[in-house]
Amino acid sequence: MALTVLFILLALFLFFGVPVAVSLGLASLAYIMIAGLPDVLLIHRMIGGIDSFPLLAIPFFILAGHLMNTGGITTKIFAFARALVGWLPGGLGHVNVGASVIFAGMSGAAVADAGGLGNVEIKAMRESGYDTDFSVGVTAASSTIGPIIPPSLPLVIYGVMASVSIGELFAAGLIPGLLMAVSLMVMVAWYAKKRDYPKDSRIDFCHIWATLKEAFLPLLTPVIIVGGIATGIFTPTEAAVAAVCYALFLGLVVYRTLNWKHLVRVSMDTIETSAAILMIVSAAAVFAWILTANQVATLLGDTLLGITENKQILLLIMMAIVLLIGLFMETIAAITILVPVLMPIALSAGIDPVHLGILLILNLMLGLLTPPVGMVLFVLSEVSGVKFEQCVKATMPFLVPLVIVLLLITFIPEIALWLPNLVYR
Repeated sequence: MALTVLFILLALFLFFGVPVAVSLGLASLAYIMIAGLPDVLLIHRMIGGIDSFPLLAIPFFILAGHLMNTGGITTKIFAFARALVGWLPGGLGHVNVGASVIFAGMSGAAVADAGGLGNVEIKAMRESGYDTDFSVGVTAASSTIGPIIPPSLPLVIYGVMASVSIGELFAAGLIPGLLMAVSLMVMVAWYAKKRDYPKDSRIDFCHIWATLKEAFLPLLTPVIIVGGIATGIFTPTEAAVAAVCYALFLGLVVYRTLNWKHLVRVSMDTIETSAAILMIVSAAAVFAWILTANQVATLLGDTLLGITENKQILLLIMMAIVLLIGLFMETIAAITILVPVLMPIALSAGIDPVHLGILLILNLMLGLLTPPVGMVLFVLSEVSGVKFEQCVKATMPFLVPLVIVLLLITFIPEIALWLPNLVYR
C-alpha cells in the first residue's frame, strides 16, 4: 500500500510541474508516514545521501566551468577549433563539434557546454549563412559530448551511487566521447554536401599555430585533470580543486579577464547550481533506499532474468527503461534512482558496472535532447531565440548518429572498457 502511494504521488507531483527534488522528498515522506516509520528518517537518509567525499567534486567542477566561461576561455577554444577544422566542407559545423570536444574536458556538463559555447557557435554560424535548424541541431547534439568525455559530473554521481572507481569511469568515457564526435562530424559532412555549405576558410598552418598558442594553456586543463587522476597524483575530487585553481590562474593572472565582481557572480551561480543538484541527490537517496528496502530491484531483476539471460538483450531492455525515464526526469535524479535498481541486475548478468555507467549516461544524454524535459533544448531556445518546438525538430536528425554510437557501445563493450582495462586493471 505504502509503495503504491509512493509511486502515485511521485507521478502526480511530476505531472503538475513540482520540482524533482521536492517531488521525491514529499513522496518519500508520505511513504515513511504511512509505513509508520519515524519521520526523522527522511532527514537522516537525505544527509547520508550526500555525505560523500567524491561528491565534493561537483561544486568544484561546476565552478571551474563557470570560470572558464566568464574568463573568455570559450572564445579562444572556438577560434582554435575554427582554424583546425574550419577548412572542411560545412566548416563551422565541424568547428562546433570540435569545440565541444575541447570544452568537454573543462566543464563536464552538457548544459554548461550549450550555454557557454552555444551562444558563440550559433551566432558565428548564422553570420556565415548556415540554416538555423542546422546550427541549433548540431550545437545541441555536440553538447552531449561534455558528460561523456572526462571530467563528467554525471559520471561522478554514478560512481558514488554504484561504488565504482571514478577514475575508471573517466577513462571509459574518452573513446565513446570521441566516437560521438566522429559520428556527428559525419552527419555534418552529409548536411554540407546536401545543402552545399561552404568551407569556413582555407587550411592555414600559421593560423592554426597562432590560435593554438592562444588556446594552449586552456587546452592543458583536461590534461591536468585526466593525467593527474590516471597517474595517481590526485583523486577526482582533488582534480576538481586543481581545475578551479588553474582556471583562477588563467583568468586572474594570465589573461586578466576576471575581476572580483566576476568572481562573486560566478560563486553565486555555482552555489545555486550545486545546491539544486545536491538537493536532487539527497532526495533521490531516500527514494532509492525505499526501493531497495522493498526489494524492487530484486523483483525487477528476477522478471528480466526470467525473460532472458542474454547480456546484450538485457542491456537493450535496461536501456529502453533508462530512455523512458530520461524523457521525463532530469539526469541527476534519474541516475540516483536507476542505479540502485539496475546495478543488481547488471551484476547478476555479469555486466561490467563501468560499461553500464557509460551506457546509462549516454542514454540519459538523449533525454536532454528530447521533450518534454530536454534541458539542452530549453537552454538553446533561450540562447538562440528559436522556439522550443523548432529546437526539437532541428535536433531530431542528430539523434541518429548518437543512437548508433549507443548501440555500438552496447554490443561492443571493449569500446568503453579497453582504456580502463589498460590503465587500471
